[in-house]
Amino acid sequence: MKNNPPLFSGTFVKRYKRFFADVVDQQGNTITLHCPNTGSMKNCLVEGSCCWYSISENPQRKLAGTLEIVTTSHGQLAGVNTSRPNHLVREAIEAGLVPELRGYQQIRSEVLYGNEKSRVDLLLEDPVLGRCYIEVKNVTLDKGNNLAEFPDSVTSRGAKHLRELMIMVAEGHRAVLFFCVQLTGAERAEVAKNIDPVYAETMVQAVAAGVQVIAWRAALSPEEIILERAISCLQDLPEPVL
Repeated sequence: MKNNPPLFSGTFVKRYKRFFADVVDQQGNTITLHCPNTGSMKNCLVEGSCCWYSISENPQRKLAGTLEIVTTSHGQLAGVNTSRPNHLVREAIEAGLVPELRGYQQIRSEVLYGNEKSRVDLLLEDPVLGRCYIEVKNVTLDKGNNLAEFPDSVTSRGAKHLRELMIMVAEGHRAVLFFCVQLTGAERAEVAKNIDPVYAETMVQAVAAGVQVIAWRAALSPEEIILERAISCLQDLPEPVL
């Protein structure tokens, strides 16, 4: 995904009221940006660190700028705009880059499904392969030592999506949870059991039920953000309790 125009660099000051972030631009002015992330952004809020932001040409926006990339407490870059992952994953699938998801004829977004009034991020369809339901999660929690974790705060919505995916498997379809790891240096993706034990237990149940989990790391730069390669995931997941 090309950043057009390229992102602007600045110095991160603070995030507040969840959706606002103050940044010092290259001219030394403090500007307020939209922060498109509902999570805690744990380890992503480092005062005085380098960050990057985009500027919208939409004159009706109250805040023209959007926070896109920050520097974590471990010195990595993290993509914090949660509107990007679905596009990144779709772009990679359409380009045939993800081996496990090749061969489907059609891809649709935000399709109603499940029992809890959900809309699946991506739905792949093919007359031979059938349906594949994909939920995409943005992963930015930098734990150091090349480890990324999800979630960075309690996510009842994330647990709901796992339940919906389990239902799809029970109905004979394929279901995939796709960790879009917007974190440079990450080599492993795991569940943050200490942050959300309910989500962790639901993940155990989902994997046992046949939900597949895929993790890909993104390459981040002011000019472009793309998925670059698969990384290992859920190596620390315990066996389900039967």
